[in-house]
This record gives sequence, C-alpha cells and structure tokens, in this order.
Amino acid sequence: EDLKQFDGREGRPAYVAYRGMVYDVTESSMWPDGDHEGMHAAGADLTLEHDDAPHDVHIVDFPEVGKLV
Repeated sequence: EDLKQFDGREGRPAYVAYRGMVYDVTESSMWPDGDHEGMHAAGADLTLEHDDAPHDVHIVDFPEVGKLV
C-alpha cells in the first residue's frame, strides 16, 4: 500500500519495485508523470511485467530507495 503512494503524479516521486527492491525512477525521461510508454505505471511491483519486457534489466540502474516487504 505504501508503494502505491509513489506514483509520480502531481509532483509525487515515482517508485517501482523489482525483485524485492524499490527504485526511484522520478528523474528518468522514460517515466514522465510515473508512466512508462503507456504500458507501466509507477507505484507498483513490476517484477512480472519487467521479466517479459523486450529489454535488459535497466531498472537496477536507478537509485535504490528501499525493500519491498
């Protein structure tokens, strides 16, 4: 429930979880207003979605801000 608050909208930070870790994608040009190409939204655990993505694991290049519990 806490992660949902970090959806990147209305000036809020944009966080996403991947494999148990939470990353800050707020400053990424690929995540404007917490939206990634109209396919993914910040404030969620994207582990399953990311594993099906057609790209490498770039999410771990962003700053870690916590652990998903």
